[in-house]
Amino acid sequence: MAQKILVVDDSVTVRQMLQFTLTEGGYEVIEAENGEQALKLFENETPDLLITDLNMPLMDGITLAGTVRKLPGKRFMPILMLTTESSEAQKQAAKSVGASGWITKPFKPNQLLSVVKMVLK
Repeated sequence: MAQKILVVDDSVTVRQMLQFTLTEGGYEVIEAENGEQALKLFENETPDLLITDLNMPLMDGITLAGTVRKLPGKRFMPILMLTTESSEAQKQAAKSVGASGWITKPFKPNQLLSVVKMVLK
């Protein structure tokens, strides 16, 4: 059975690129357009990995990551931040809530798949 990845980004284009890349890599992908929608998905879905944008309406990626870490059984689930941001302060904020890694947009498909494979070992 394919590992399941929850992709959260307010950009339809980015979600489509992630969906295509990850599906081609053999993963099952579910999508949400913001953090609140993503949290609702956790009620019925059990993703193996969360990939989230940093800046989104309703709930940003750092808040989402911190909230997911508190869900039952999700304390050690890999969380990747996918964003155009690259400031050290934001990377530290993401790490402080338990983000496993940081990928800068625009991403290269092979780079993304390599990082996903590494965190899902």
